[in-house]
Amino acid sequence: MKKGSNRRGFLVSAGLSAAITGCKQGGKPATTAEDEGPNRLGKPVSEYGQRSQFEKSKRHLPDTKTPEAASTRTPLQDSYGILTPAALHFERHHSGVPALDPAQHQLLVHGLVDRPLIFRLEDLKRLPSVSRVHFVECSGNGRSEWSPKGAPDAQRSHGLASCSEWTGVPLSLLLAEAGVQAAAKWLLAEGGDACKMSRSIPLQKANDDILVAYGQNGEAIRPEQGYPLRLVVPGWEGNINVKWLRRIKLVDGPVMTKDETSKYTDLMPDGKARIFTFIVDAKSVITYPSGGQKLTAKGFHEISGLAWSGRGKIERVEISTDGGKTWVNAKLEEPRHRMAFTRFRLPWTWDGSETILVSRCTDESGYVQPDRDQLIAARGKNSDYHNNATKPWLVKADGSVTNA
Repeated sequence: MKKGSNRRGFLVSAGLSAAITGCKQGGKPATTAEDEGPNRLGKPVSEYGQRSQFEKSKRHLPDTKTPEAASTRTPLQDSYGILTPAALHFERHHSGVPALDPAQHQLLVHGLVDRPLIFRLEDLKRLPSVSRVHFVECSGNGRSEWSPKGAPDAQRSHGLASCSEWTGVPLSLLLAEAGVQAAAKWLLAEGGDACKMSRSIPLQKANDDILVAYGQNGEAIRPEQGYPLRLVVPGWEGNINVKWLRRIKLVDGPVMTKDETSKYTDLMPDGKARIFTFIVDAKSVITYPSGGQKLTAKGFHEISGLAWSGRGKIERVEISTDGGKTWVNAKLEEPRHRMAFTRFRLPWTWDGSETILVSRCTDESGYVQPDRDQLIAARGKNSDYHNNATKPWLVKADGSVTNA
């Protein structure tokens, strides 16, 4: 067998060879710089890089009269790998994005401590730092999926989740410097935005893996993400990851702030409300093929998507190409980080018939992502947050993909 014949056979079976060798099939070959005439000098070097003018992926903007208290959504369907570009990381604000001077900004640690302390950004950067990959997900992500109609694409159904490499100082180090008193069991984290967004956090979590972060994907955190300082609380709902962090107060119990009582609770069938839900349950979504996209030909396609869990690593992703009748294991890309996006892939040959694609994931705790009916059976129909149900996509005979 000649070298390259296996590849040729794969291309033929996948229906791709005509597109790749178009000149032999009567198609027009791709143009090159030489075809355009004399070689031309390109764009000169710049101080800060920009993406290509041909890339159009962008965050989804809400239709609202109060953009200062709204959100934008990450175009997950356009993503590669597991990291979200900082410029495409979703936003959620309660009173707009403050402009904070890092030279003037300070972080106060006080309350039930032996030594109240004030840290400037330059103080924090002198301390031992760590970099970790973690997702952040708004608890309202998937809110549309409580309705059978659902959202039309992955951006609007799951785009309130993003994943970055965060750099900063472990909160436990700052607490040790302040000397936490025995009576302290919780802390109150407060932001420097106009509404003073604040959340209560158990001290056990603070001493575990919370970061006071100043870096995101290799540079300073973007203003929309909390510049110059924010909390990164791995695996916990997004609003606890307080942005524009200005104050941490050690207290003996939860403070019951407006942000943790008027919002982010789930009304249960018995009339009681879940509060302090905290941990993000395992979730996955197929990003290709997904709503708004179209398969242009029968044959080979690679199903791809993202999975994540607040309980640790994703251990398994199953994909069904027949609406949940049968399931097969997808390949999980390495490395897999705890409380981070995991990219999954599955080779698939589409025969041109209408079908439904859906994924479900299992995390290292053994928790299996439920479907919508299972979630409603456990939670009822009055919930508004924390929807982690599976997301089915309908592939029609013409190749178009919509919500199932």
